[in-house]
Amino acid sequence: MNVLRQTGVYVRDRFAGLVQETDEGYRFSYDPTYLAADDASAVSLTLPLQAEPYTSRTLFPFFDGLIPEGWLLNVVSRNWKIDQKDRFGLLMVACHDCIGNVSIREVGT
Repeated sequence: MNVLRQTGVYVRDRFAGLVQETDEGYRFSYDPTYLAADDASAVSLTLPLQAEPYTSRTLFPFFDGLIPEGWLLNVVSRNWKIDQKDRFGLLMVACHDCIGNVSIREVGT
């Protein structure tokens, strides 16, 4: 499996794991250090804490749900010149400051 693109997933500004676009679909894995923390919480109910990575042929519904909709999606797509069908690309650029405790950013930022 080849990783095409990846980005960090943060819970309350703490690195929780990686979501990756691969040649086979998508993969989400929790960071082992995050899993070992006493106060670690799941990214979502559909992605409970576990050491094994999650895989999917399509972008996980939780992450897809973070992407803006409607007029804001049009603005994001136009400003960053990203096709609205490129859900992973939209996730990477538009979900740095989401409502709730999860954000999507480059690892280390």
